[in-house]
Amino acid sequence: MSQSKELQCYNRGCGNKYNPEENKQDSCTFHPGAPFFHDAYKGWSCCNKKTVDFTEFLNTKGCTKGFHSDVKPVEPEKPKKESSPPSAGEQIFSPQAPNRKIEPPKPRPPFDTPMVLLPCTVSPSLSQALKQRASSVADPSRGDANQLVPGTSCKNGGCKETYGDCSSECRFHSGVPIFHEGMKYWSCCQRKTSDFSAFLAQEGCTTGDHLWIKKKEGDSKRTSCRYDWHQTGSHVIVAIYAKFAQPELCRVEAGPIRLRPHIEFGDNQEFEVDLELRGVIDPAASSVQLMGTKVEIKLKKAEAMSWNVLSVPRAEPAPVADTPKSDTEAVTQRVDAVDLSDL
Repeated sequence: MSQSKELQCYNRGCGNKYNPEENKQDSCTFHPGAPFFHDAYKGWSCCNKKTVDFTEFLNTKGCTKGFHSDVKPVEPEKPKKESSPPSAGEQIFSPQAPNRKIEPPKPRPPFDTPMVLLPCTVSPSLSQALKQRASSVADPSRGDANQLVPGTSCKNGGCKETYGDCSSECRFHSGVPIFHEGMKYWSCCQRKTSDFSAFLAQEGCTTGDHLWIKKKEGDSKRTSCRYDWHQTGSHVIVAIYAKFAQPELCRVEAGPIRLRPHIEFGDNQEFEVDLELRGVIDPAASSVQLMGTKVEIKLKKAEAMSWNVLSVPRAEPAPVADTPKSDTEAVTQRVDAVDLSDL
């Protein structure tokens, strides 16, 4: 018999080709039931053979013998969902996206907004490093004994000793004085008081050498320092890498969009930069910490937004155009330029 007369059997579980002339009562072995899939099990409803492996399910031999059939089995119809029309008094509500109020961005403050001095704290690592440095390196700012007169007062903050009368080491405040909302305190020890006399009487929190001659402005050498930054959700942290920062000579000023640190460190070295910040900050909630190898400035963001850069180029003021001169002024200038001495 030629192969062109063979037909495809569509009985479930068979799938073989057959010759219609040789189709008998027991030629086909198939599953008369339907496949089912439940709780990871796969099987046939006719013989209740279950397995969790899909390949094994496909290879399960039929449980019934009969004729081959070239008619595809009828698939069971899926139940249709009947939707009843809404009644006359029934209301249909369609879900709507919540209306979110989009707030416009806050206006950017001007660059020349008055700045404030940020409170500064000195880390224990810097205090220890400065103490070791003072004992090993002669500091000319400590003064020459031949140039000092008895009675000269110590220039360190919080020290009341005078030259010639003191025999102990200096106890002073390494930070800067802070005056904020009626409170007075030193940035290094944070002992706050509202009484100015009590503030002046506060004993120093750091020990070291007396400073009899204060360094004059202009003695430092301007230099450049490497600085970088990173951010969190609420703060921008700027790190200026300057070793042996001098707490009594450093100051960091900040405005809403401006940062101006002045750092004196090392051997009379000085670094200063004036930046226009990318975003807006809250200077009252910002602070500075002096460390052994760097100065860390922690700026509080005024708005919860991500900064792509730390600073932006400062906008230069537009040049004032020259006012065109009137014809009268031009004639006057030409007349003044004539030499009348020959007439």
